[in-house]
Amino acid sequence: MSETLLKGARERWVRTGGIELCVAELGDPGRPTVVLVHGYPDNKEVWSEVAPRLAEHFHVVAYDVRGHGRSTAPRPLRGGFTLEKLTDDFLAVADAVSPDRPVHLVGHDWGSVQSWEFVTVARAEGRIASFTSMSGPSLDHFAHWISRRLRRPTPRRVGQLLNQGAKSWYVYLLRTPVLPELAWRGPLGKRWPRYLRRVEKVPGGGYPTPSLPSDAAHGAWLYRDNVRPRMRHPRADAYAHAPVQLITPLGDAFLSERLYDELELWAPRLTRRTLPAGHWVPRTRPDQLAHWITEFVTSVEAGRPAVTAPGRYADRFGGQLVLVTGAGSGIGRATALAFAGAGARVVAVDRDAGAAVRTAEEARRGGATAAWAETADVSDEQAMEKLAERVTTEHGVVDVLVNNAGIGLGGSFFDTTPEDWKKVLDVNLWGVIHGCLLFGRRMAERGQGGHIVNVASAAAFQPSRALPAYGASKAAVLMLSESLRAELAGRGIGVTAVCPGFVNTAITSTARFAGVDAEEERRLQKRAARLYGLRGYPPEKVAAAILRAVERNEAVVPVTPEARAAYALSRWMPGVLRRIARVKPPL
Repeated sequence: MSETLLKGARERWVRTGGIELCVAELGDPGRPTVVLVHGYPDNKEVWSEVAPRLAEHFHVVAYDVRGHGRSTAPRPLRGGFTLEKLTDDFLAVADAVSPDRPVHLVGHDWGSVQSWEFVTVARAEGRIASFTSMSGPSLDHFAHWISRRLRRPTPRRVGQLLNQGAKSWYVYLLRTPVLPELAWRGPLGKRWPRYLRRVEKVPGGGYPTPSLPSDAAHGAWLYRDNVRPRMRHPRADAYAHAPVQLITPLGDAFLSERLYDELELWAPRLTRRTLPAGHWVPRTRPDQLAHWITEFVTSVEAGRPAVTAPGRYADRFGGQLVLVTGAGSGIGRATALAFAGAGARVVAVDRDAGAAVRTAEEARRGGATAAWAETADVSDEQAMEKLAERVTTEHGVVDVLVNNAGIGLGGSFFDTTPEDWKKVLDVNLWGVIHGCLLFGRRMAERGQGGHIVNVASAAAFQPSRALPAYGASKAAVLMLSESLRAELAGRGIGVTAVCPGFVNTAITSTARFAGVDAEEERRLQKRAARLYGLRGYPPEKVAAAILRAVERNEAVVPVTPEARAAYALSRWMPGVLRRIARVKPPL
C-alpha cells in the first residue's frame, strides 16, 4: 500500500455496485464541497498540489476512479467502466460526502470526460452546483463536432479534423486488445515518469505513484467501453445543467483547443480560461488552477453570473497577478489598465504614490478582479527587495511582470557626464535587472511558468548621435531580455522585449538634456513633447501590443511603424541606420 501524497487527508471507503472507492477528504466539511475527478493514467494523487490549496476555502474530496489507485476494479473488466457505471460511482461519492448540498465538480482528462456525462444527465441534475473542465471533452460533444465538420468539409474544418486525428493517435492504440496492458506493465510504465518530466515538465515529488502500471492497464477499458459507442450514437440532449468553467491548456499535446469552438451550444453558462501549458496542468500549474477554481466556485455560491468577462484577453489573463512598474502614467498606466480590462489582478508600481493610487483605482473600475498601488523607486535595490517580499507575501507570486519604468536623456556623448550615465542606467537598466532578479527568481522557484516583459525602445537598435546614454541603456535591456529568454525557456517562463518608437507619453516633458542650462532644457522638453504629440501614437496601442506579445510569447516586439522599419533595417541593412544616425535631430 503506497503512502498518499494528499497529506493530512481523511480517507473513507464508499461502496457502489460491488466496487469499493477510496475517497480522500481535506478541509472543513461545513464549507462548499469540491469533488476532484482524475484522468488517465492517473489516480487521485494527481490532485495532491491542487487539493491543499483549495482546502483553505472548501471541503475538498478526491477519489480513485474504479480500478485505479486504492479503489477496487470491476470483475470482469469488460463493461465495467461505462459512463453509466462511472456516473453511479460519482453519485455514491457525492451522497456520502455532501448529502444535503450539491457539489462543485472538477475533472481533468478522463475525469473531465466522465464529468461531462455527470453534468449532462438528468439523474445528476441538482447534485452538481458547477463544473470545471480541463483537457477532457464530452464524448457526445466530440462526436457532434466531428459530424458537423464532415457534413460541411471546408478546408479549415478538414484541417481541424486532421489535426485532432493526429493528436488522438493514442486512442486507437488503447482500444487494441492486450497490447496496452503489456506496454504499461513493461517498458512504457518504466519510461512514463521520464516522459512527464522531460516533455510535460511535470515535477517529481512521488508522482506518478507506484500503482501506475495497474492504473493504466485498467484505465484502458475507459476507452474500450465508451469511445466507439458514443462516437456512433452520441446523445442529442447533452446539455449542461450547471455553470461550466473550461480551462484549456494551449500546449496540450493530445487535444486541440478547436474542439471547444461550439461549446456554448451545450453549456450556455460558460466561463473560458486558457493557460500556456501542457496537458498535466494539475501538476504544472496548481496555483493558477486553484485560484480559478476558487474564484469560479465562490461566484457560483454567491449567485453571480458565471460567464467569461468581456475583453479580448479575459480567458487568458483573468485572475492572473500582473505587476507593472512605472504604472503612474504613459505606457505603464495604459498597460496596467489593459490587463485590468482582461480581468487580471493588478499591482501598479510607481515612485509617485498618488499616480500609482489613481491607476489602481481606475484598474478596479476597468475590470480588474483586484488592484493595489505600491510606491517604489526601481533603481533602489533595497526598496525593490521590500516590494517583492511584500507583494509575494500579500498577493502571491507574480504571473506577469512588466518592467516599464524609465527616464529619457538626450545630448551628445561628450556632454553626458558620469552622473548622467549613472542616473539613466540606474533606472533604465538596473530597474529592469532588479525586477527580473527579484520577481523572476520567484517565478522560477515556483516552477509554474510566467512571463516577463521588459520595455526597451527602438533606440535599442537605432543608433543616434543625440541618444548615446539612453540608447545604450535600452540596447542593454534588449540583450538582457534575449539572454534571459534563453535561460528561462526550459522553466516555462517567457521573456519579451517591447521596443516602442515615438509614443505620446510624459517621458518627453520630463526627459533630461545633457550639456544645456535649465532654460534651454525646458525649451527642448516642450519642443519634444509637441513633436511627439503631433506624432499622436497613443500608449494604449503599446499596451495592446504587450498583451498580444505575452499571449503569443513573442521575443522582440517593435511597436510603431518607425520602430518596425528600424528593426528591419538593423537586421538587413544596418549601414542605412548608421548613416541616419549621423543626421542631427530637429530638437
